[in-house]
Amino acid sequence: MLGSLAFGAEVANPHAVPNPALVKLPIAFPGPRMENTPVVYEEKPLLVQNVRPLNTKAQGFYLFIQDMRTGDEVARFGETFSFVSAFVNGKEINVFATENTDDDWTHDIYRFKSNDLKQWDKQLVIPRKPGEHLFNANVCKDDQGYVMAFESNMPVQWSFRFARSQDLATWKEVEGINFSDVTEKTACACPGIRHFAPYYYVVYGAWRWQGPGLWYEYQLPETKYVTFVARSKDLARWELAPTKYPMLDPIPGEGINNTDADLFEWEGNTYVFYATGDQQTWGTIRVAMYSGPLKRFFESYFPEGVPKIVFDARQGKYVYPER
Repeated sequence: MLGSLAFGAEVANPHAVPNPALVKLPIAFPGPRMENTPVVYEEKPLLVQNVRPLNTKAQGFYLFIQDMRTGDEVARFGETFSFVSAFVNGKEINVFATENTDDDWTHDIYRFKSNDLKQWDKQLVIPRKPGEHLFNANVCKDDQGYVMAFESNMPVQWSFRFARSQDLATWKEVEGINFSDVTEKTACACPGIRHFAPYYYVVYGAWRWQGPGLWYEYQLPETKYVTFVARSKDLARWELAPTKYPMLDPIPGEGINNTDADLFEWEGNTYVFYATGDQQTWGTIRVAMYSGPLKRFFESYFPEGVPKIVFDARQGKYVYPER
């Protein structure tokens, strides 16, 4: 039976199961860094990144790609863009990013396409609505084409919606579905989306102190920003992982933040790249590893027969198991 959780007291989930073994590796990229996407392109592991000044009105935004085996920068492009992600489609690498300006923060989402990491074609893919600001976008392939999760400040800052495409160029928003917590107004931020039939999986940034954040335990008392993982068969009804801890929460040395997660599979293992810091003055990218393929990684967070928090993306609210 599902019911409502009275807001207030911090409680752990009485149905919680142990987290899968996700090992945080003792490495960090030079900061400040936040958004990133690891991909395999032409059999090489690449990390698509952006430089985004912590002062959002500062100059100096751009996108770049790093070869993770050599450390070399293999591409630089997209001045004035940030909130980067990437998707590889055969010989084509697609980079999605949001334009930034000094006068009005973040604008629309664009697609940069290349077949050689040298020449880049740019096109508008998700225009913002009046008064809206767009941020992160992330793309996966499913049996109907491609699905994008993209982040907005409307109707709640932070939240995300979905769009579909047949060719990665023309996108149509999925109507009537919005991963926005309009009931408790908690953050649903920086989404990463993957599809392994019959489920879609999203990893997204959230708050510790409100809503579903109250159902998890944490490594540190000062933790504020964490990453959840959820699954859905239809993009409308989502189940959150019923684990003791969220998918990512800080350990000593990582500040108060573990968000902006993205992930890929390399040589049979799953690697999660995520941002640490305080969301204001410092931050860097770190990496965690799961010993096994990406599909098994996601499946391991959802044991059958365990009550789960549900997010209803048509009504914009979480529904909680009875305690």
